[in-house]
Amino acid sequence: MSDEAAFREPWEAQAFALALMLHRSGVFTWVEWTTALSAQIAAARDAGESESGSYYRCWLATLEKFAVEKHLATAAELSARKDAWDRAARATPHGEPIRLPR
Repeated sequence: MSDEAAFREPWEAQAFALALMLHRSGVFTWVEWTTALSAQIAAARDAGESESGSYYRCWLATLEKFAVEKHLATAAELSARKDAWDRAARATPHGEPIRLPR
């Protein structure tokens, strides 16, 4: 058994859990998920991204794609949320929790 952690960062575990929850809720089938994730991984590899650290970025990109395709969010909503997180992260002192304004 490996001592290496399954997730390097908390967001990776959250992305994993979100994919499982959406699948269990019937938002997509596991075949849809694996097909889309495989395509995202291949695109990342073709773009020259390294294998190290890119796997869960591919999970996140696939989740974002499905969010739009399945009408869970619009591309504009996802972009606005990313921007809000970026601004909040930059304004948060190191070691403090990041809080989004309401």
